[in-house]
Amino acid sequence: MKWVFRTLGLLVLIVGALVAIMAWRAFGESKPRASVAPAPKIDVDADAAARRLAGAVRFKTISYDGRPDASGDEFLALHDYLEKTFPAAHRAMKREKVGQFSLLYMWQGSDASLKPIMLMAHQDVVPVAPGTEKDWRHEPFSGDIADGFVWGRGAWDDKSNLLAVLEAVEKLAASGAQPKRTIYIASGHDEEVGGPRGATEIAKLLDQRGVKLEFVIDEGMIVTSGVVPGIEKPVALIGLAEKGSTTVSISAEGAPGHSSMPPIRSRIGEVAEAVYKLETNQMPARLTGVARQSLEALAPEMGGLNRLILANLWITEPLARAALAGSPSSSAMMRTSTALTVFNAGEKSNVLPARAEALVNFRIAPGDTAESVMQHVRYVVGNPLLKTATIGVSRDPSPVSPSDSDAYRLIERTIRETMPEAIVAPGLVIAGTDSRQMSGLTPNVYRFLPVRAKPEDLPRFHGTNERIGVENYAEVIRFFHRLISVSAMEGK
Repeated sequence: MKWVFRTLGLLVLIVGALVAIMAWRAFGESKPRASVAPAPKIDVDADAAARRLAGAVRFKTISYDGRPDASGDEFLALHDYLEKTFPAAHRAMKREKVGQFSLLYMWQGSDASLKPIMLMAHQDVVPVAPGTEKDWRHEPFSGDIADGFVWGRGAWDDKSNLLAVLEAVEKLAASGAQPKRTIYIASGHDEEVGGPRGATEIAKLLDQRGVKLEFVIDEGMIVTSGVVPGIEKPVALIGLAEKGSTTVSISAEGAPGHSSMPPIRSRIGEVAEAVYKLETNQMPARLTGVARQSLEALAPEMGGLNRLILANLWITEPLARAALAGSPSSSAMMRTSTALTVFNAGEKSNVLPARAEALVNFRIAPGDTAESVMQHVRYVVGNPLLKTATIGVSRDPSPVSPSDSDAYRLIERTIRETMPEAIVAPGLVIAGTDSRQMSGLTPNVYRFLPVRAKPEDLPRFHGTNERIGVENYAEVIRFFHRLISVSAMEGK
């Protein structure tokens, strides 16, 4: 029996040592963040800036699928508005139109040895869902300013971004400042439909000119409060990459028939079984790459069990994956997501349809590709009689930008200088932006806009009652003024 007690004693020692190591990694090893002094708070007339943003919101620069020129007059009117509203900026910069309605600005720097920077913000907005107009507290394109907010489609996504950049440039140009580093502002007009005539063509144009960029910053991630469990402070995530996307059609075809004599397997049943298999056998969750970086960066800001688990992913990863899988947002961070979006079959209640089709949209995580998604679909469905095909345009995930570059550190520092209370960490953008088109011009492509949001605000994105706080908008302007000042005016 002595060997039993010795074994138990050894196990107790091993478990005790393991717990001690985990506790040290979670609570003893991490060092407090180095303090960053707040940047001098530049004077911004928040009310006047809000009125200028509201004016831009009133232009119905809507992107429609399959109708690339539908809002052409609105884009041209917006261009005139920007030129009149920001005269000093337009005198300082050269403006080109690309793809008819996209804008490319260049503010020439004095030091040709410094690579240019690019700030991106698109002009177009998504349509308002038909039938929801009555649910808006203010008309969708009213640009009303009320209750401390600018209201309307585009107030958040993405005219606040574009107007804030121009506000910062206007202030700098009016003061007589001259950049050492060349500044590009790229403003696509079709981001909401994939950017084929806007950002794609701007990237091609700059590539033909031999332009290489120091870094790109675009929309993508924001500053949230009450969204990340276990952290009370605002969390600012800088997107290092964005997911790809592909949509797969699964269809079955055969002869139509009368419902009184149904076959053993109907077209609807075959397709329904296939999509059920895909929904219940999703692509694997992984805590690697950007997802892991993000969690490990946030772990020191958490307390208790969350901190213990996330600081020790080397051993707790299966537990962390299981916990994170319960939330749609955190699950999407870990895997290529599977969304059943369309099902078409049948026209009459007593007629068996000749064809049934389902569409499944996948948002592809780094590490997967559109091709690997299709292989997954065919394997899981396992029915060679069903037709599977990619529809529309597929895109693989963007390259992952480094979180240890000078550009990343500059953006991180600028956030902390202008929003001192925020916790900054890397993140993964689960949607798409125009910035992915610029990955051939620089490895440093980052996605961040300092818009503040609480959980109840998130449905406003592409949804009803879109808005941005007037004071928050002033913060966005200060952020870009600081970022441009340090990176371009000082040449850092």
